[in-house]
Amino acid sequence: MKKLKALMAGTALAVSVLGGVAHAARGTDGDLKIIFWQAVSTMNPYLSGGTKEVYAASMVIEPLARYDEKGNLVPMLAAEIPTVENGGVAADLKSMTWKLKPDLKWSDGSPVTADDAVFTWKYCTAPDGGCAQGAYFEGVSNVEAVDPKTVKITFSEAKPYPYSAFVGAQSPVIQAAQFKDCMGIKAPECTDANFHPVGTGPFVVKDFKPNDVVTFEANPNYRDAEKPAFATATLKGGGDAASAARSVLETGEFDYAWNMQVEPEILDQMMQAGKGHLVTAFGTQVERIDINHYNPDPALGDKRSTKEAGPHPSLADPAVDRALSLAIDREVLVEAGYGAAGKPTCNILPAPDIYASTDVDWCLKQDIEGAKKLLDDAGWKPGPDGIRAKDGVRLSYLFQTSTNSVRQGSQALIKDWWSQIGVETELRNISANVFFGGDPASPDTFQKFYADVQMYTNNFDGTDPEKYMASWMCDKIPGPANGWQGENIVRYCNPEYDKLVKELGKTAKLEERATIAKKLNDMLTNEFAQIPLIHRGQVSAVSNTLEGVRMNGWDSELWNVADWSRKK
Repeated sequence: MKKLKALMAGTALAVSVLGGVAHAARGTDGDLKIIFWQAVSTMNPYLSGGTKEVYAASMVIEPLARYDEKGNLVPMLAAEIPTVENGGVAADLKSMTWKLKPDLKWSDGSPVTADDAVFTWKYCTAPDGGCAQGAYFEGVSNVEAVDPKTVKITFSEAKPYPYSAFVGAQSPVIQAAQFKDCMGIKAPECTDANFHPVGTGPFVVKDFKPNDVVTFEANPNYRDAEKPAFATATLKGGGDAASAARSVLETGEFDYAWNMQVEPEILDQMMQAGKGHLVTAFGTQVERIDINHYNPDPALGDKRSTKEAGPHPSLADPAVDRALSLAIDREVLVEAGYGAAGKPTCNILPAPDIYASTDVDWCLKQDIEGAKKLLDDAGWKPGPDGIRAKDGVRLSYLFQTSTNSVRQGSQALIKDWWSQIGVETELRNISANVFFGGDPASPDTFQKFYADVQMYTNNFDGTDPEKYMASWMCDKIPGPANGWQGENIVRYCNPEYDKLVKELGKTAKLEERATIAKKLNDMLTNEFAQIPLIHRGQVSAVSNTLEGVRMNGWDSELWNVADWSRKK
C-alpha cells in the first residue's frame, strides 16, 4: 500500500473530479468550429497512431479515466479511481476493479456495460489483427465483467502502476454491439463503425468525410443534461498550420486551432489582430528523427522496411547514426521554428522531470568535426562527389516528414549539416492527412516507413512512462501481419530492452521506476532507435470568444470539450 501511495504521489496521480465554468444549457451556443491542419482519416484511435485521430475521437468515445491539465487522473466512465486504499486495486497488485458510473448510456440509448470494456480488450489484442494502441494492454492477462457495472482487469504479474488499459484518450472503451463483427483482420473494413462510432462523449458524429471534415452534434444521451453548450461542432481538416492559426487569430473564422507549428514571429504578428490567443502546455512531446533499422529499398517490393528485408545497409552502423546526430544544431532548430515553445533534447522521454535523463546529453552540442572523424574511423570515405561510401554503399538517404513550413525549414537545415559531413539527402514531404493517416493500403504512412529517416513528434498520455516505453518492444513492430499498426515505428528490437520494460512493470518504488525509465531512454538514444531533437510545447490557438478551454499536455487537448462554451 505504501509503495502505491508513493508512486501515486510522485507521478501527480491524484484523484480529482471534473469541473468547468458555468455555461448555458445543452445546445444553446450554436456551432463550435475547430480546425486541424492535419485532417482526420478515421474516428477509431485503435486503427491510427496519429494524434489527430486520437483527439478527434476523444469528443465521441471515452476511457474509464483520463488525465486533467495538471496530470491528475480523473474518472470519466468510472465512478472512482481504483486504489489499494479503496479496495479497487488488489493488495498483491495483480488485479484491479473498475466500477462504472450508474445509468451510463451510449449515444444510441443502449446501456454501457462492463462487457463493452471486455470486448475492447479483445478487439485490441486480437491475434490476427493490428492495434495501434497495443502497449496500453501490455501485461494484461484477462479482462472480465464481474457484473454489468464492474470491470476486473487481471495482470500476468504484480503491476505497481496499473493505470494503463482504458486510461487516457488513446485507450477508450468502444461499443461491443457496433464492433462485434470487426475483430482482427476485419477491423479496417468496418468503415461505418470506424467513421461513426457510437460513443459516450459529449458529441456524436453526424457526417464524416475522410481527410476533410467531421461534423458533430450534441449527444442526446450524454450523462450531463446541461452539456455540451454547443449544439454542433465542425472539425475542418487540411491546409497548413499558418492558415489554421490565421483562421483563429486574425479572421476569427474558427474557435480552436490545434498544433500551431508555425514560426514564432508569424504567430506574434497574427495575434496583433486581437481575435484570439495562444495556449501552451509542456508535456512529453518530442520532435524526433526516426532511423529505419530495416532496408527500405523499393527493389525489395513487399519486403521493404520489414524484418525480411534485412538490416539497413548503412544505418545499421552506430557510427553513422551517431554522426548524423552530432551534425545537428538543435539550438538553431529551436530558434528557427519553435522559440519559447521548444527546448533542445537528447531524450525521447523528456518529462516529468524525475524521468528525464542527463546521461545522453552528448548530442546537445553540434560537432561537425567529431562527426567526420567518426565516419572516417568507421571506414566511410568521401568519394569524388564528396559523398561518403564503404563497400559500394553510399551515405545517401531519403528523408521524409509531413508537409509543414517549420518541418520543411528543419529538413533544409539538417540536409545542409549532413552535407558538411559527406551525407547526401533527398527531402520529401507528405500531406499530414496521409502521413499520419494509418491507411494500410497507402505507401506513404509513417508506419510503413518507406524511407531511410523520417521526422515527426509523438508523446503519451499521463505522467507515467511505462506504457510509452513498451512501444519499442520487439512485438510492437509494424508489418503486413498486423496491418502496419504496431507502435514500434523505427523497428528497434533488443531483447534486453524488452526485459527491462517488463522489469519496470514489476517495480513499485518511484525512484527505482525512474532509474529504469532513464535506462530505457538511454538505450533508445545510444542505440539510435531514433534521434531526439526538440522537447516541444503543445501550442494551440483559441478564440477570445471561447471559454472553458483547459490546455492539456497529458491527454487529449479536447479532453474537456463538454465544458467549452461561448462567452456571453
